[in-house]
Amino acid sequence: MSKPSTRQGLIDYCLRRLGYPVLEVNVDEDQIDDLIDDSIQYFQERHFDGVERMLLKHEITKENKETLKTGITTTTANSTVGITTTTFTESQNFIQLPDHVLGVERVLKMDASTISSGMFNIKYQIFLNDLYYYGALDLMNYAMVKTYLEDLSRLITPDVQLRFNKRQHRLYMDIDWRQVSKNTYLIIDCYRLIDPANASDIYNDWWLKRYLVAIIKRQWGQNLMKFQGVMLPGGVSLNGRQIYDDAIREIEQIEYELKTEYELPPLDLIG
Repeated sequence: MSKPSTRQGLIDYCLRRLGYPVLEVNVDEDQIDDLIDDSIQYFQERHFDGVERMLLKHEITKENKETLKTGITTTTANSTVGITTTTFTESQNFIQLPDHVLGVERVLKMDASTISSGMFNIKYQIFLNDLYYYGALDLMNYAMVKTYLEDLSRLITPDVQLRFNKRQHRLYMDIDWRQVSKNTYLIIDCYRLIDPANASDIYNDWWLKRYLVAIIKRQWGQNLMKFQGVMLPGGVSLNGRQIYDDAIREIEQIEYELKTEYELPPLDLIG
């Protein structure tokens, strides 16, 4: 089938593209398994179809809150200069996120300001007093007032400052945990990896299939390079270097397409 939906189906497809069963592809099964894992990891971390944006919620229990408030102080490192020893410590007050979370965009606000919450907040009063019938409020004036209120809210209750590293899966939030009530739910806006076990269409992705064929071809050429110049029966000689060089050129082209067509642009600060 040209539309693989399983891991083995993807392997069979790639081997057929390389000439099997007409040609013997000299790549071990364990090597192919490693290459599939590498290609899927590359796909998940760089391709925009390899991740999905999710809202995950996490309940702050009483025990959770105490740990986050005080932290667990541990010794990070010691530095000795002469007879003076300096000890560096850190507080392990973080939230452990699942392994499939690739990045954290933000944590939704947890505030009770009069600007945006409660029956008598400013937004409610605008609708109650000014927007009493359709067309009563000038849209330009309303948009300017809303922008002003958002700026005011951002100054009074700024966004939560986050620190997150995808290799440790730790979410640090620089806030005063004493002001967070127990049983509060954190809403985490994040990106998580798409698991091929739950989304079999990944195995049929056009870019992934081409990339996996190319890196298996590179491994094939690398395996044959030590037999360069060896004559086989019938006067045929192995040319692993040519297979390897062809695969390198294909991989460079496919990776270039990923960076220019399929990769999400970096979220740099503009202005």
